[in-house]
Amino acid sequence: MPVVAALYEFVVKGRKRLGYRVQMDTTATNVVETDDPGVFDQLREPLVDPTLVLLRIENNGQTHIDEDDYAVLHEKKAGVTITFPDRKVVGMVVTELSDDGMRSAFEDGGGLAVQKNRILLPKVPMNRGAHYKVLAALDTDDGKRDFYAPPKVACTIKGGVTGGKIQETRSRMGTPKRVIALIGFLVAIVIAQLVVFTQSNNGAPLDCASGHVNVTGSTAFAPIVQEAAKSYQDLCPGATFAFDMRGSGEGLQFLDQAGRDGKADGQLTFSDGEKPSGMPALLPRPIAFVLFTLVVNGDTGVSDLTIDQIKQIYQGKISNWQEIGGKNLPIRLISRNPGSGTRNAFQRRILGGIREPGTNSDDCHNRDPGSPLGVVRCARDSTDAVLRTVADVPGAMGYSELGAATDRKGLTAIHIDGHPATVVEADHGTYPFWETEFGYTVGEPRANSLAASFLRYLTNQVGADIIRSHGDRPCAELANPQLCRPT
Repeated sequence: MPVVAALYEFVVKGRKRLGYRVQMDTTATNVVETDDPGVFDQLREPLVDPTLVLLRIENNGQTHIDEDDYAVLHEKKAGVTITFPDRKVVGMVVTELSDDGMRSAFEDGGGLAVQKNRILLPKVPMNRGAHYKVLAALDTDDGKRDFYAPPKVACTIKGGVTGGKIQETRSRMGTPKRVIALIGFLVAIVIAQLVVFTQSNNGAPLDCASGHVNVTGSTAFAPIVQEAAKSYQDLCPGATFAFDMRGSGEGLQFLDQAGRDGKADGQLTFSDGEKPSGMPALLPRPIAFVLFTLVVNGDTGVSDLTIDQIKQIYQGKISNWQEIGGKNLPIRLISRNPGSGTRNAFQRRILGGIREPGTNSDDCHNRDPGSPLGVVRCARDSTDAVLRTVADVPGAMGYSELGAATDRKGLTAIHIDGHPATVVEADHGTYPFWETEFGYTVGEPRANSLAASFLRYLTNQVGADIIRSHGDRPCAELANPQLCRPT
C-alpha cells in the first residue's frame, strides 16, 4: 500500500500542485458594513448588480512552489489569471496570507493587477500547505442576472499537474474520498481474511484422523484418556473411541492376544509401567510421568509415614494407627487386584519389589472366616472403587493415581518421609511413588491411523494440557523424556 500510494502521488498526480477554491460568491447588499471595506475603496462608479467573490489560492501539492514553477513566460509578472465570465472586476484586495513571507510578491511591480473581467495574480512562492485569499468586487454591464458562471482560473505549473491546469479543490470538511476508498479497501481485505480463516477452521486440523479405536488398560489413567478422547472427537468428528479399562495387566493381556489373533488394528492399551516379559509384539510409547499417592480415611489422624512404617504396615507388624501416632483404630488395607499397574508400581516403588500379601476379607471391615489372623486386607478392581472404600471404612488405607485422589472428601493424602506427591519432589528424587504411563500397540501403527494420531495428541497437543491438569506431566517435559524418568 505505501508503494502504491507513493506511485499515485508522485507519478500520477505529481508533486507540485496549485489549487483554488471559491469560498464565497454572493450579492453585496450592504457594502458599508462589510468586514473588509478596502475592496470598495477602489470603486469609481456606481454598481448596478454588485457581487462579492472570495477565492482561496493554496499549495496543496507535496513540495514547495517557487517563482520558476509557474508555467508562463519568464518576462510575464503574473503567474495566475482568474477570469469571471459575464462580470467585470471593479475592486480587489488580498485579505489573508498564511505566511507573511509571501507579502513581498504582492507589492508594487509584483504582477498583481485587474484587467476588465480578470484578476492577475503574481508568481507567489508558497511552501507546502501555504495559502492566500483574494476578495473581489464584481459588477455586470447588462442588467441583473440570476446566475453567474464560476470564475475560471487559467494557469499551468511545472511538476506534472494533471492536464496542465490549476486544480479546483474542495472544502476539507469531512473525510476525503481517497481516504474513504482506502478504508473501504482495507475493510474488504479484513473481511476476506476473516472468511478464509472461518472456512479453514471448518475443516479438520492438520493431524486429524478418522476411524475407531478400542482403548483398554489402566483404570488410574482412564479419566485422562477419556477426557482427551472427547476433546479429540470435538476437533475430529470422524473419530470414535470405545473404552474397556479394567487394569493395566488385563489390558496388556487382551492386546497381546489380539495381536496373536491378527485383530490388533485399532487396539490401544495404557499401562502403569512397563509390560511383563513374554509379550514381544507389544510396542511401548512413553506418554506421561504419573504420580501416585497413599490415602487414608480422614479419621485415622495420620498424614505422614516413613517408607519403613509403610512396609511394616503391609507386613502386618503395625496393626493399629495408635502405634504410629494416630487414633486408636485398627488398620485396614484396601489394595488393587493382582495385575493392576498401580499395584505393581506400589510393590516396585514402595515395598522394594516384595509382593503384597493375599487378601483375607471381602467386605474390608472384618476378616473372612478361616482366614489367617492379622491386618484386614481386601482388594478392589478399579482406582475409583479403592478410593470409595477407603473413604467409607474407618482406619482404611489404600493407594491410587494422584489426580483421582485429589480433593476427595473423607480422604487424607499421605506424605512419604515428609514429602508430598508433586512432580518437583519426584524430580528431585525425594518422592518415590510414581510410574511411567505407556501407550501400547501391536507393532508400530500406521502414521495416518487414529491410534497413532491420538498418541501424538496426548504428548504434544491439547492432550498434554489435560495430563498436566490431572497433576501429571507429559514425558517430553521431563529431564530425560526418552526414558520418562525424573533425574
